[in-house]
Amino acid sequence: MQLGRVIGTVVPCVVYEGLAGVPFLIVQPLDRRCQSKGTPLVTADSTRMAGPGELVYYEGGREAAMALEPWFVPVDHAIIGIVDGVNRPKD
Repeated sequence: MQLGRVIGTVVPCVVYEGLAGVPFLIVQPLDRRCQSKGTPLVTADSTRMAGPGELVYYEGGREAAMALEPWFVPVDHAIIGIVDGVNRPKD
């Protein structure tokens, strides 16, 4: 699982049959210090509750496709949950 922050939404003009009703969100990946790293990703929101500005954890690859119903829809990344807070030891 990886940590990210929702920075936007995507509205597709054509939706795959198994993805009807699933929101697509733009997520900025974060490092262990909650700082931006890499390029933003488009993710399917399996929780259907995340929104802009929220901290989320997401999965990529085959596991992402398994997070949605029906399984194995064509997605590369999926939001698995919303994070309430992060506590990390001082470096």
